[in-house]
Amino acid sequence: MNYREESLKKHAEWKGKIEMVARVEVDSREKLSLAYTPGVAEPCLAIQKNPEKSFTLTRRWNTVPVITDGTAILGLGDIGPEAGMPVMEGKCALFKAFGDVDAYPLCIRSKDTEEIIKTIKLLAGSFGGINLEDISAPRCFEIETRLKEELDIPVFHDDQHGTAIVVTAALINALKLAGKKKEDIKVVINGAGAAGISIAKFLTRFGVNDIIACDKAGIIADSDDFNAAQRELARSTNPRRVTGKLADAVVGADVFIGVSAANCLTKDMVRSMAEKPVLFTCANPVPEISVADAREAGAFIHGTGSSENPNQINNVLVFPGLFRGALDVRATAINFDMMMAASYGIAACVSDDKLSRDYILPYAFDKSAHQSVAKAVAEAAIKTGVSKLFSK
Repeated sequence: MNYREESLKKHAEWKGKIEMVARVEVDSREKLSLAYTPGVAEPCLAIQKNPEKSFTLTRRWNTVPVITDGTAILGLGDIGPEAGMPVMEGKCALFKAFGDVDAYPLCIRSKDTEEIIKTIKLLAGSFGGINLEDISAPRCFEIETRLKEELDIPVFHDDQHGTAIVVTAALINALKLAGKKKEDIKVVINGAGAAGISIAKFLTRFGVNDIIACDKAGIIADSDDFNAAQRELARSTNPRRVTGKLADAVVGADVFIGVSAANCLTKDMVRSMAEKPVLFTCANPVPEISVADAREAGAFIHGTGSSENPNQINNVLVFPGLFRGALDVRATAINFDMMMAASYGIAACVSDDKLSRDYILPYAFDKSAHQSVAKAVAEAAIKTGVSKLFSK
């Protein structure tokens, strides 16, 4: 099947992938009076006295916007907010299917950091959490940081942290099979944008000591050739001070993580890596190296972002369950412990007896995986004291 052509046909048929469904019937005078006027005045007044009651008297407790400015859409780049709508609608459909979270696409016609922050803050009272999506780096870092500081509901940039969480889950199980320890491995990350920088930071806190980050200019360094976020990352990575291009970085590496561009990793580069090399090539729609070339070059484990190949490494394993868990305990934030719990929750869904080189992650449509993430995240929120409903 040509998925791109067939998808265009289906989108024309669907005329949208989500819709509003009423939870109450309004087919009589009595029901109308309860759901709307005059009865609705009473919950309004209750919320006026205590805004926290908006979580119990409205659907706010289960509602999340999927917000983009259209500048970094799913491997397509800066195509604009309207063009990003199909992706945001798809994300909302996944939120509902796998986490029973009511999600709505909000595509903002602005690239101004302050305007975007202000817009989200003004709308935040309608939602239980905020999911940022496909906003280009480095603006996405400031937008997320500011919103986390200024809002009392969870704020999560999926391109950064969702990717880091699922990559770490895949790495946990890949290292089991390879017989290697996280503190001993050498990792190369190609693509030093939002996802790559977040993966590097997350893996550092996970316990990986030797990480080299690259972009199209080569190994990132603390120089004017790189942006501020990349320079900051350079100061905390590359302990062996390797210089040069991607080909230089991967020599002797145990793990390659690609969040970059198609076909940038060659067979010779894979052959130069350490024994039992692990490749996570997540560029969409075409990975950094093809499955056939990776296998021919000796990859021990190879995962991609595509459902057409074994070991799909995709954020869909993260965000539905993560928000389900955070919303269920009325979390005020999504912290590192909650995100790491999500990684282990995903990894644990593949039992040791089923773990194999072609099966290191549960399938995206496995609802038990999303339930595992939700449970782990909720428990971590309570344990770290960010739940409004439960205390540790």
